[in-house]
Amino acid sequence: MARKVRVLEKFPPMATVRFTGDNVAPRPSVRQLFHRLLFPDPVRVLPHARAWNIACRTVHIAVTGILLGGHVFGVAEERLRLMLALCIVTGLCLIGIEAYPSCRWFYQGRGVLVLAKLLLLFAIPPFWEYRVSILLLVVVIASVSSHMPSRFRYYSIVHRRVLD
Repeated sequence: MARKVRVLEKFPPMATVRFTGDNVAPRPSVRQLFHRLLFPDPVRVLPHARAWNIACRTVHIAVTGILLGGHVFGVAEERLRLMLALCIVTGLCLIGIEAYPSCRWFYQGRGVLVLAKLLLLFAIPPFWEYRVSILLLVVVIASVSSHMPSRFRYYSIVHRRVLD
């Protein structure tokens, strides 16, 4: 019993809350809650993010290489549909890993270019006859975007400046 008293003594007494309207904290709006969820401050940390990123990126590069090579060398469409699906799924996993800390990734240069690549991959089924050209364009965008300077990778098209 004495121990409980000592623990309770460490905490200051709670203030009395009056419900007169003056002391009641305003409830956050749905918009504010949504903003806090998408853009937390400080940003969220994904446990083992680097390991997840490396694993997903490795699978993604392998699947993309198989997909492009299969199209270049005329592998049957049925055999390549799975590779296209795996390419899209691993890309979505990478997007999740990158955007988990904060969704501002989506409107930075790096996110905009990844979304452009994803749209191009979704364009392959309806534009099947142009698939090799589309995939080559995806590879070019991937190479350029992963090696461009940080002033472009972290540039926010919303804020019109580089974000940390």
